[in-house]
Parts: sequence; C-alpha cells; structure tokens
Amino acid sequence: MIHRMTRLLVLLAGFFFSVQLVAQKVQPITVLVDHPVAPVQSTMWGIFFEDINFAADGGIYAELVKNRSFEFAKPLLGWKILKADPSEGLLILNRGEEQIANPRFARITKTDVVEKFGLENEGFRGMGIKQGMTYHFSLLARNREGQTLKIRPELVNAKGEPIGSALLETKSSDWKRYTVSFTANSTEPKARLNVWFEGAGSLDLDMISLFPADTWKNRPGGLRADLVQLLADLKPGFVRFPGGCIVEGFELATRYQWKKTIGKPEERQTSINRWNTEFKHKLTPDYYQSFGLGFYEYFQLSEDLGAEPLPILSCGMACQYNSAEVAPMDQLEPYIQDALDLIEFANGPADSRWGKVRAQMGHPAPFNLKMIGVGNEQWGPQYIERYEAFARKLKAKYPTVALVSGTGPSPNGKFFDYAAKELTRLKAEIVDEHYYANPEWFFKNAARYDSYDRKGYKIFAGEYAAQSVSGANPDNKNNWRCALSEAAFMTGLERNAEIVNLCSYAPLFAHVDAWQWTPDLIWFDNLNSYGTPNYYVQKLYATNRGTQVVPMLLNNQPLTGQDGLYASAVFDQQRNEIILKMVNATNLVKNQPVTLNVKKRLDAKASLMVLKSDSPDAVNSLEHPKLVSPVEQSFVVKGKTVETMLAPNSFSVYKIKVLE
Repeated sequence: MIHRMTRLLVLLAGFFFSVQLVAQKVQPITVLVDHPVAPVQSTMWGIFFEDINFAADGGIYAELVKNRSFEFAKPLLGWKILKADPSEGLLILNRGEEQIANPRFARITKTDVVEKFGLENEGFRGMGIKQGMTYHFSLLARNREGQTLKIRPELVNAKGEPIGSALLETKSSDWKRYTVSFTANSTEPKARLNVWFEGAGSLDLDMISLFPADTWKNRPGGLRADLVQLLADLKPGFVRFPGGCIVEGFELATRYQWKKTIGKPEERQTSINRWNTEFKHKLTPDYYQSFGLGFYEYFQLSEDLGAEPLPILSCGMACQYNSAEVAPMDQLEPYIQDALDLIEFANGPADSRWGKVRAQMGHPAPFNLKMIGVGNEQWGPQYIERYEAFARKLKAKYPTVALVSGTGPSPNGKFFDYAAKELTRLKAEIVDEHYYANPEWFFKNAARYDSYDRKGYKIFAGEYAAQSVSGANPDNKNNWRCALSEAAFMTGLERNAEIVNLCSYAPLFAHVDAWQWTPDLIWFDNLNSYGTPNYYVQKLYATNRGTQVVPMLLNNQPLTGQDGLYASAVFDQQRNEIILKMVNATNLVKNQPVTLNVKKRLDAKASLMVLKSDSPDAVNSLEHPKLVSPVEQSFVVKGKTVETMLAPNSFSVYKIKVLE
C-alpha cells in the first residue's frame, strides 16, 4: 500500500510539473527589440580598487620586498639580520626634516673579522619566484669614507637553498641607484631575499627592491601582469580608486593624500594602511602603503584598460566608524585645493604647475579626467555641508567634470533618506549607493530602481557584494548562491540603465594569506590567481554590455523574480546583436520561450553562455580556479523565437545576430 501511494505521488508530481511547463509555453517572454528605452553608458560596468587584503603592496604592485625603505613604525619589520651577533653591523638612521618623505636609511658596517653579514627580507607572506624568470634587484647606496663593500642579492627557497643570485659593487660616495639582474633556477612560492655584504667597509642603503621582469606591459617597477590581465578581461568602463575607506583614514592624519603618491618612488611617503589592525580576526601590523602604486599609476592603469578614471578624494572627514574626526568648515580649503590640483594634474597642459609634474613622470598628454568623487561613504549633515562647499568651488572652475557624491554605507534607513533628499536639493549629478547584504536581499531588490525618478540624479552602484553569512564576517564565501543573487540584482541595474550609469563589485582583490575582508572578486597567492563565480557574473555583464536597453516582459511586466525568473535585454548597435540575460533562481528546469519582436531577420545560429552549479555552496579556488565558470554553447533560433531551457540555479546569456 505504501509503495502504491509513493508511486501515485511521483506520477502526480510529474503530471503537475508537465502542466507547469505547458503553462509556461503559453506565456512567452517578449523582447521589444525595436523599442529601445535608454542608452547603456560605456561606464556601466567597471571595477573598484581599494588597498585592502594586500591588494596593492603584496598584490597588484609587483614589488617583492616588504618595507624596502625601512619606513614602517618598526624600521626592521619584514627584515632579519643574518649574523651570529645581530647587535653589530647595522644602524637605522633618520634624516628627519632633511628628507621628510623618506627619512630612514640603513648603515652597514662590516670588518674583516666578520665572515658573513647580511639582511633577509621575508616579502609579502613570502616571494613568488618563477623558474627561468629574470629578476631586477636595485637599491640606493653611498659608500662612506672611500670604503667599498660588495653586495650579493640572493634568492633562497623555503628550505634556505639558493635559487638565484648576482654580485653588485658600489663605487660612489654620493647617493646613487645601482641595479643588477639575475635569473631564478627554480619555482618557489615562499622565497626570501638575502642581501649579503662581502669584504670590509661601510655604506648606506635605502630603497632595496626586487621586481620580476614580466610586469604588465614589461614596465620597470610596474604591476603584476596576471592580476592586471584579469582586470583587462573584464573590459571595465571605469576604475574607481584608491577606495573605499582607505580614502578616509582611521583619522585625518592617515587619510589618503594623492600628492604624497606621485613623483619618484623614493619621494613617496609611506603610510600605515587603515586596515592594519581594523579587524581582530585578521590583525596585520605589517600592512603599510609604499605608494609605489600611486595616483599616476592608477591613471595609467585606467588608460591601459580603456576605462574612465574615477578618483575619490577625502572631503575632510575621517572614517565615521573609527575616529569620526572632521576638518572644521573654516579649515576645509586645503582639501578642496587638493581636488582642484588633482584635476589639473590629470587634465592640465604640460606647462601648468601640476600638468608639468604629470609630464615629467612620462605622460605629457592629459588623462582626460571626466569624474571625481567627493568623499567615500560619509553620512549626515556634516557630509552634506562639506560636499556643498566642494561642489561650489569645483564646478565654478571645472564645470564639465562630474562630481560623485554618496548616500552613506547603507541602501536604506534614516541616513540614506536624509542624504537622498539633500543631494536631490543640491542637484547632485552622480550618487554612490552601497549594498552589502545577504543573497535574499539581492533577489528581492531586483526591481529597486524601477521606480526611481528618471529626472533625478544618476546612480553609481559603487559597492555591492552578497554576504553568505553576514556583513564583514570572516566566514563569508564567494559561493555560487551569492553570485547568482548578484546576477539577478544586476538585471535590475541593467534594465534601469537610464539612471544607473556605473556599477562595481567590492572589494576587488584578496591575498589568500593576507586578507582582512571577505568576500572578494579575485583571489591570489604569490604566484597564481583566479576569478570567483562573482567575477564571472561581472565578466558576462561587462563583456556583453550592449548599447541600448530594450524591454523584456512577461505579461507586460519586467521579470523581477516571477516564478524565480529574472531577466534583462540589450541591443548592441556595433555588433548588431540582441543580448538576453536570464537568471533561473529555482531548483527546476525552466522551459521558457522568448519571442523577439523585431522587424529584421535573425541569424538561426546563435550563441549561449551558461554559468551554473549544482551546489549553491560551490566556490572556485587556486586548486580548482574554474569550477564555476561559463560554458559556451550554440542554439538555434526558430523564426523569431528562442526556445530556452534554463538549468536550475543558472545565469544564461543569449546572443542573437540580427541580419540586414
């Protein structure tokens, strides 16, 4: 009897499932291809860079030596003296006011009595060294009292065995840069650099550096190529930099000051990173900013990627979660002047004060800056009055440069409502909204911008990421459920491209051995990197941006979760393609036909990219970097109908060519 009842229930379930499929077939989705509603901005999908999780030093900035100029609070942090008696042979001297940006240097003294003496640098959780790769070692040095010491840089593996070395001799009693290159004979993810001193004598050292030869575009002292390539593959429309809360600082003294990040590397003033001891679960007292990746390099990176630069500057408010320190309104002028000077640095002629600095660094032509952000995610009346002061001065001198403001760290609540009202009153141009929430929030808010005022300010979805556990929780994972919810939410961003002009996931990078915040878009160790499922969601949107939003409707309504379906559509005028993005957030196969309302003929052969996983908890890793990644397929368009078969918990991108 029990077996008969079970069989009957199975048959009934199959019957109702079949009925459901039939019901879906009689209510097709309609895409009004010939009725575009809004252009898609070239800046629609971009990237947000912040120096968190060792994203800059130890990450995209390819320098392998940590604390290369002895400027950390503990001058020898990252260094170890290689000698039986470490109390002799090394002094750290401070030039003070003579050289404020880089006051400290090391004085080495070695006699014939001492057989071996050297310094060892641990790198950023080790150094990633590749067999056969050339490495460029350099330093600033001066001999003392006519004495000379030979310098032998030597890479060693985790066992302390040499894997590459060279010999360098200093000759001048004045500060001079010396360089030597050598090739590594094996691969090692956790190498260290030993700097040995041979002979007898005394010399001063500063800016001890080691770079691989294979930097992005092979630029000396440049960026890590594999990480930049992952960004280039996203084809971003903009790069927001340098943050994030890093802009604000724990207090105003540690805020990001762009003028300290330009010029020669040895002239850039090292600063503590504001994420240094922010989280008890990941205290990182060795986290500093050398600013080898500074504002010039950010502009250069944006140019390399074909993306609009979007610098964010301090508005005179430190992080409100920390000190909440503010510059009084009558002392705000230097902050406003920094913004004015930055625009001149980016756009001014090569003979202007700051344009000349840019030209001397190697870029005589302007960077063509079109946007600048005032503050990060500040809130309350104190932000509004400071933004208003900035806007008044900046728009008076540079009326064509758009200003980005913000509504604070949350997508709703009293601070959000207050900021939205005040920024509307001030006729703000672009307003940054941030969303860190669980996947359910993202599913439920796919229609968030459907009802926004089309005549109001434009939206910058500047920071969003689904949290698998909770906000700022160290146990958050970049799992498939989170990525799928973001894909669903992004259909709403795309559908509302009339007012949503910029979007970026956050944070961007994380070192597997030195992170502070999860989740993150791209993970890496010292040698390898991979994109998360969230990365592939971003990539599918960014590389299928289109030029015009077209309506995609079910029962004359946009798909915002009806029966677990989310969808948006664009038309690409350059490629003459219809691009459909569809999310099935259910555990069932969805047979959902789509009718394309277009007067022209369609190519019967079309392409399909499917991103899916059978497990909502699936994640990518260094061992399995593409466990969840898009799979390309082909399908046939029958007349003007797309016969879809949406897999459970999947994100699909359909591309159909329109024939002339």
